[in-house]
Amino acid sequence: MAASLSAAITTKPFRSFLSNSHQTPKPTPLFHPLLHFQKLTFGARRKTSYAVCFVLEERKQRTPPIVNIVEEESDDVRDPQILIPTRVAEKLARKRSERFTYLVAAVMSSFGITSMAVMAVYYRFSWQMEGGEVPLSEMFGTFALSVGAAVGMEFWARWAHRALWHESLWHMHQSHHRPREGAFELNDVFAIINAVPAIALLSYGFFNKGLVPGLCFGAGLGITVFGMAYMFVHDGLVHKRFPVGPIANVPYFRKVAAAHQLHHSEKFNGIPYGLFLGPKELEEVGGLEELEKEINRRIKSSTGS
Repeated sequence: MAASLSAAITTKPFRSFLSNSHQTPKPTPLFHPLLHFQKLTFGARRKTSYAVCFVLEERKQRTPPIVNIVEEESDDVRDPQILIPTRVAEKLARKRSERFTYLVAAVMSSFGITSMAVMAVYYRFSWQMEGGEVPLSEMFGTFALSVGAAVGMEFWARWAHRALWHESLWHMHQSHHRPREGAFELNDVFAIINAVPAIALLSYGFFNKGLVPGLCFGAGLGITVFGMAYMFVHDGLVHKRFPVGPIANVPYFRKVAAAHQLHHSEKFNGIPYGLFLGPKELEEVGGLEELEKEINRRIKSSTGS
């Protein structure tokens, strides 16, 4: 609310108007005589009277709340009430389009890789057992290397994240620590790089018999499983590049997502650099309290939205 004060001083002709004001209707709200006094001068000179009227006007300054979201660089906006909602709507539509694009890519790649992996395992072992003998050692080696490679990839990713991505390869990885423009970012190249050895190991193990090819096949399978899990938890759950459904309600995955969010906040000098064992890294540096705060913040944010 803002008030403006104005004053008017008139000579005698105004006096008659004020003296007759008792016989006239009540003035309009825009004219409020708050003070009226007369100064009379007696003597030989002519009599002079003054009337001082103060008018108090109240004006409501109603600023539309939507103006608060005007960006500093948009000086050419003439009508924020019309232009800003349009810009916000366009931005939201673009974000939805980006999420849908990445979701299609994630589903297609996951479905394709999973189908090929299942068929490769089936045809490889059926081909291996054509002679009637079951290669137990080879099958065990394939299974063991699948689990071992999946777990080992976590430690490889932790080391590469700290020693390579945040060092010599920062010019590529920094796109992941900045606001993303578009459905993809330069950091996604690392997923393709990790897929190359997995495809090579799977191909060699699929087209060859023996224990060593079986181990190679299992290693390629483990890398593939880790890559798919990393995509759903890191890209989907943590950074919300696509919806992940019930994965978001798994308690340990909530801890993983909160721990990785602390990595982006750099509260502990970048720790954790790993993903699935990120909560363990935070525990080693005394970050469990901050981890719990981040978990509660993410829960409130998800329930509020």
